[in-house]
Amino acid sequence: MTTSKITLYGIKNCDTVKKAQKWLDAAGIEFNFHDFRKDGLTETQVSEWLKTIPLEKLVNKRSTTWKQLPDTTKDSLSIHSAPALCAKFETLIKRPVLEYADGVDIGFSDKQYQAIFQK
Repeated sequence: MTTSKITLYGIKNCDTVKKAQKWLDAAGIEFNFHDFRKDGLTETQVSEWLKTIPLEKLVNKRSTTWKQLPDTTKDSLSIHSAPALCAKFETLIKRPVLEYADGVDIGFSDKQYQAIFQK
């Protein structure tokens, strides 16, 4: 697969993102890495993910960022409010986010990536 077709989104110091990067490297799969903190994140990007990924799967409600949000913000979270909120607080997004030719996936496990990249 070509570099332009696969993008791994996350934060460089996240252990799960590091595991995903290591797996992709070991499998010889080329990818672009997009660091939320360094490269930013747009509402449009989050909206695109939400077309195929359920809101409950995309937003990490166990994160410190989520826990620090006001209850009114948490209570009003919807598919319409999430893009702006996630673009502002990128650590609300479960990591890593993997974009590839056939779709988008959240998180990492060996089995999950093997299923995606079967040869």
